[in-house]
This record gives sequence, structure tokens and C-alpha cells, in this order.
Amino acid sequence: MTGTPLSEIEKQILWNRLIAIVEEQAQTLMRTAFNPIVRESGDLSAGLFDLQGRMIAQAVTGTPGHVNTMAESVRYFLEAFSPDDMHPEDIYLTNDPWKAAGHLNDFMLVRPCFHKGKLIGYTSCTSHLADLGGLGFGPDGSDVLDEGLFVPILKLVDAGKLDQTFMTLLKANSRVPIEVEGDTYALIACVECGSRRTSECLDDIGIDDLEDIADYIIDTSRSRTNDLVRALPDGVYDNQMRVDGYDEPLDLVARMTIADGEITVDFTGTSGLSRKGINCPLNYASAYSCFALKCAVAPDIPNNEGSLQPLRIQAPENTIVNAQYPVPVAMRHVVGQLLPDVVFGCLHQAIPGRVPAEGACCLWDLPLRGGYSGDGLGKTKFATELVHNGGTGARPTKDGFSATAFPSGVMGSLVEITESVSPLIIWKRELRPDSGGPGKYRGGLGQILELSSSEDAPISLFAALDRINHPPRGREGGHAGAAGVLQLSNGDRFHPKGEQIIPAGERLTVLTPGGAGYGAPEERHPQDVLRDVQTGLVSVEAAERDYGVTITSADARMSEGAK
Repeated sequence: MTGTPLSEIEKQILWNRLIAIVEEQAQTLMRTAFNPIVRESGDLSAGLFDLQGRMIAQAVTGTPGHVNTMAESVRYFLEAFSPDDMHPEDIYLTNDPWKAAGHLNDFMLVRPCFHKGKLIGYTSCTSHLADLGGLGFGPDGSDVLDEGLFVPILKLVDAGKLDQTFMTLLKANSRVPIEVEGDTYALIACVECGSRRTSECLDDIGIDDLEDIADYIIDTSRSRTNDLVRALPDGVYDNQMRVDGYDEPLDLVARMTIADGEITVDFTGTSGLSRKGINCPLNYASAYSCFALKCAVAPDIPNNEGSLQPLRIQAPENTIVNAQYPVPVAMRHVVGQLLPDVVFGCLHQAIPGRVPAEGACCLWDLPLRGGYSGDGLGKTKFATELVHNGGTGARPTKDGFSATAFPSGVMGSLVEITESVSPLIIWKRELRPDSGGPGKYRGGLGQILELSSSEDAPISLFAALDRINHPPRGREGGHAGAAGVLQLSNGDRFHPKGEQIIPAGERLTVLTPGGAGYGAPEERHPQDVLRDVQTGLVSVEAAERDYGVTITSADARMSEGAK
């Protein structure tokens, strides 16, 4: 850095500019992406890194699974390509699950950022591509190479020249070649925007590099996070949670150690690998575990290299949260996104009254495909992915959120967009009454989704869902949320995981799980129960059964049997 050192106020102004830059990156990606899960639902990340590959700033728009994996990934690119050989218009790419975001469908790009001819840092982004060939986006692969096109770290753009050979291979390996090509260009636009804006920012501020501001941001964030962790009671806290798994249930086991201003979560004792693609690389497991810790312990500290350093996640190799190459990992979210509830169970012992009850957690992701085989030949070819959400767990002082994605933050697929990009009809999308777990504070509701083909054609569903056999558990006397359900209109139940066919003429009904309750249901105020009934969230029958409240036309009163 040259010139007079920045004052504290100037540092804060510069910090705000950097946040604006990475958010503009994210918005550029959303506005130019072809895939609805990125364009409409925000399944992406964008960030700015210093010369050491340390994350300085991340966009608010994005998911923890993309942001926190990206925080570790840029260093792999620096190992593969020497900074001395980088050109201002180079761009690098990979979808290696163990070096990027945990599965092949996420492309991660890195671009060197130059200012006045000097390398000053890197911009990076990640987003989800709809289809990369193989068996398709589902859990049925026997290894990662079954799951699609594996791209090692490579140079996508060399001194401004796009690798057309790679683009030809990419499109040839996708069922939606135009979409994946467009999404790759959107990623390129994202990192180009970040690089250009960062250089403009340094010109405006009057500095030549990011070194001092990076040290300031990272050191300040780390120090403040250490202080907040030191305010917690030191100790060792254990929790475990049983989840559906693929063929048999899985146990997610955690031991949390709080000491010396740091938190370590060790997943020793967690179940081993699955034979199918619900295995989770450690980078993705760490991303969501750290997110849970940040939410509970340091929610106001910016998410960057410094604030993540005091949080350590470890697991034995070849447990389902530390899968090793080449096991299948396509649907790693179905395990990874459940980990915040495991971590919260440990934290509740250390800091009771701060974390919520368990929720649906993992997205109810519905990858759908048609027109490629069997009875669907000759019909419209499509490959799309719908994302929908269940309810969150009730909070210590408030109800849970209904049909809300936590921890992923991915917004639910819009009905109009779904029907405009695929031959699907959404017949129903509404909240699911009585699905929120009863409690002093009620769990958030799941939702009801009903869909079918708009043509006389079957649809392939690649299911990877959870909380069907093991619903979210309540806290402090709260009751469990409703389990999820996946079934056809003829009443046949679907398995929560694996490829299954929705026959022509049948509708798929999806009931997403509800969040669990917090506190004993009998402690809920009768007026709150009455309001739930009036707004259709709780039935009259459930009000009396679960809360002991008899509803009349005018008021709510405790039933005699519940007093």
C-alpha cells in the first residue's frame, strides 16, 4: 500500500465498498444465469480474496454451502497456477467436489484481479448447473464418475480467449447444452464484474493494493470472534441425531469442545459411507457446521477468513461427512444441511435458550427429467430442478418460519417460472396445516406441492429427501414437527431417495416437513392458538388435541380437561 495509512473511518468506508462489490457480483450472476435455481432461487456465491487466497468479503446473496466452501477453495487454484504467470484476463474453473463445493453440478470460477498492472487479489464465484450428463442429478451413482463430467482445475479463459474445446465438451455432456453454456458465461461475467469494480474502488480510495485492508478485516473479525467464543462456558458437549439415510438410517454424532476462544466440532462416531450419492465431502460438512456456529455465536461478525478461523470441524475419513474420492456425492446436501441441527444440539447444552428446535433443514430438492427414454420418447425433452422448503424449528422466544430454507437460504422455486421452462403443471402450492410442531412456540409449517406433466408423458424424479422417517425433534418440551411425505395421487408412497417414475396422468404430491416446537404446548397462550386456527395454520381438532384449547366462534378458552 502507498500513501498515508487509512483512518478507521476510511477503512470502514472501504469495507462497505468491498461488500457492495461482491453483492454486485452476485446480482450480476443472478441476472444473467439461465438456470432457474440460480436466477430465481439464489443458489450461488461470490467473494473477494487477497493474494494469499484468504476470503476478505462475501456477498450477502448466496448459500453457506457455496460461500464457506469457496472460502477454502481459492488456495487450490494458487497451487495449480503460479500467480507470477497469471494474466489480467485469465479465468480458472473446476467442479472437483473436494476442491470446490461438494458435488459436480457446482462450477467454481476464479479470476486474478489486477490494478495498475499489478496482481492484487482474486474474485471468485460458484453456481449450480442443471445437468452435466452421467446418470443425472440424483443419488443413484456408484461413484463420482457416474454423476457427470468431472472437471479438474483448468484455465477456462487464457488471456481473454475462451477455451472453445472445453465448451464443446461441456455442451456435449449435458442434456440442456444451451443452459449450461449460458450459465458458464454468467459465471464469467460475475468474476469479471468483481475484478473491474475492485480496481475502480482502489482508484477512488487512492490506494494501490488490498494488503492492509485485508489484514485489518481478517484480524479484527478473528479477534472479535475469539472474544465471543471466550464468553461461552468452556466444556465438552455431545449430541447425535438419527436421519433417514438411503437404505438404512444414519447417525450423525458430534462432540463440541469450547476452549481458549475456539470451538472444535468432531464428528467421530458418525455413520460410515453410503453406497449411493448422499455422501458429503468434509469441505461441505464444514461449511454448514461453521454456518450454524456463526449464527448462534457470532451472527454480527462479517463472514471471512478471520471469523472462520476459530471454528474447526473434523471427522474421520470415510464417514458420511468426510467422504473421499471417488465415492458418489451428488446429493451431499441431504446430509450436509442437517448438520446445523446436530451442532445446535451441542450448543443448547452450553448456551440454553439461544438456538432453535430442529427444523426440516435439508432442501426438498426435486430434480425432474422427461423426454429422454421409455414412454417419454417423442415428448418435450427437459431437465429441471425444483427446490422447496419445509418449516424451521421454533425459536426460544418466537415461532418458527414456515416454508423457509434454513440453513441453505435457497428461495423456493416459483410456480410461474417452473411452468414456463418445463412441461409441468403445478396444481397446488400452499402451507401444510398442522405440520408445525406444537410448543409454547410453534414450529414453522411445511408446504403442500402437487404437480404433474402438462403432456401425456411420464416424468423421472431423482429423489434425495429426508425427515420422512425421522422428523425434526422439539426442544424444552416442544413436540416434533410433521414428517415429510412423497406420494402419487393414486396413494402409492415414493421412497425418499432414488430414481422413480411419475406415470403419465398421475400427480406427485409433496408434503414437506414441519419444524419442531419449543417449550411445552400447554404454555402457549390461547390467543396465539386462536390466531393460528383463524389463519388456517392449525385445525380446530389440533388446537384441542395438542394445546388443550377449545375453539368457539368468538374466543379461545382452555378446555376443562387441560386445566
